[in-house]
Amino acid sequence: MRWPVIPTIIVALAVATMIGLGLWQLQRKAEKEGQIALFVANMRKPAVAYPPLGPVPTAAMFRKSSANCLSVAEWQTSAGKDSEGRAGIRYIANCTTGGNEGPGLILLAGVSDRPDLKPGWTGGIVSGMIVTEPDKRSLIAKLFGPTLILRPMLVSDKGIANLRAPAMPHPKDVTNNHLAYAVQWFLFAIAASVIYVLAVRRRQSER
Repeated sequence: MRWPVIPTIIVALAVATMIGLGLWQLQRKAEKEGQIALFVANMRKPAVAYPPLGPVPTAAMFRKSSANCLSVAEWQTSAGKDSEGRAGIRYIANCTTGGNEGPGLILLAGVSDRPDLKPGWTGGIVSGMIVTEPDKRSLIAKLFGPTLILRPMLVSDKGIANLRAPAMPHPKDVTNNHLAYAVQWFLFAIAASVIYVLAVRRRQSER
């Protein structure tokens, strides 16, 4: 069977690129597993100061911390679970920690069944665990949009005011889909190769 030169080169380059992307995803999988192992170790370490700005250092993720909420500037809500696994509405406070300028504190204060609740809490010293704020972008925006620097968020270790204690985050919840992505790229490479071979054979048989 004779192979057309230019189409074969193009397909070969495309297949090589797909394989390279698959190998890169396997590398990212190993890196993510190492990062998750570090997060697990962080949970056993002493408390650290709350980082006022993002990105959150790896050494601070899933570490215990505390901060002083001088006043609540705004309440935000999102779906979530409490410490007993019950679904509800998460209440997130955007706090001031100093003057009107500069960074503040994002605090997951607790969970309620009511979406219209007005938490009766105006501030104070809180303790909990450091994670990043929720990323509310769509999947398309995450893949193709500009890089977003997520700010730190403190998850309260108890329910504040009339809220239930929120579910504490755990490193096992960190997404690690790199193996699936690697398999997809390898399958794309195999499929492209098979389709091209069949197409060349069919064209030559027709001739």
